[in-house]
Amino acid sequence: MEAAYYEIDPSGQARCRLCPHHCHIAQGHRGRCQTRYYDGRNLQALNYGQCTAIALDPIEKKPLYRFHPGSAILSLGSWGCNFTCPFCQNWQISQQEAPFRELTPEQALALARHYRADGSIGLAYTYNEPTLSYEFIIQTARLVHKAGLVNVMVSNGYIEKEPLQALLPYIDAWNIDLKGFSQDFYQSLCGASLQPVLDTIEAAAAVSHVEVTTLVIPGENDDPAQMDAEARWLASILPDIPLHLTRYFPQYHWSAPVTPVETLKKLQAAAIPYLHYVYLGNV
Repeated sequence: MEAAYYEIDPSGQARCRLCPHHCHIAQGHRGRCQTRYYDGRNLQALNYGQCTAIALDPIEKKPLYRFHPGSAILSLGSWGCNFTCPFCQNWQISQQEAPFRELTPEQALALARHYRADGSIGLAYTYNEPTLSYEFIIQTARLVHKAGLVNVMVSNGYIEKEPLQALLPYIDAWNIDLKGFSQDFYQSLCGASLQPVLDTIEAAAAVSHVEVTTLVIPGENDDPAQMDAEARWLASILPDIPLHLTRYFPQYHWSAPVTPVETLKKLQAAAIPYLHYVYLGNV
């Protein structure tokens, strides 16, 4: 599948415009996310329709606590990510290619309809970074939306404004990871920048239901003062935005000890003065 949002620059390289990395990709090479490949003519979306994981999940597992609570949602994942977090909790499909089954948008819609009998309200695009399946998701989301079902994105929010604006009319709810509330954290641990994520949260919250998740890493983003700033910023958009403070467990390249529950409680206390809903996860 030809990728959306790219151009060929004067040097003959493909310049991807899907996410803020703006990768310049030489012929025969891939972008940082590994899902974009330039064959010398077109930029290709390698993971189009490649489903690595599918499950019927409680909506609360996304986590979405204030969007159709008590319902289920059919969840699809692919592979790839535009972050390089060494503590990634789903690294088996985010940081490398993984076994998959082919799925068309029409087949995805048929599955969504089939699982309505089990309480599913639609489709969630999740597990890896779904914005890297942009071409598949926007086609599928249009069908799901037209069928009267809901679309949910569980994302790191690292997407450019133009593709985001094209996708927003079809997405009913987002859970967006706000990894930490500092540029240093994003740059050193995620290989990315903070501001584009903040822009996505603000744009999505203007038209959709949004909840935010922060995975709390001991010694990295567990400063109550930083959480105070994060909560104040979220409240400036809407104090009803739910914030999920999630307990980290050692994964991938990171071996720091498990986040103490007491740390989560301290951060919750820092956020509660600003936000109406602050939840603890993985406890």
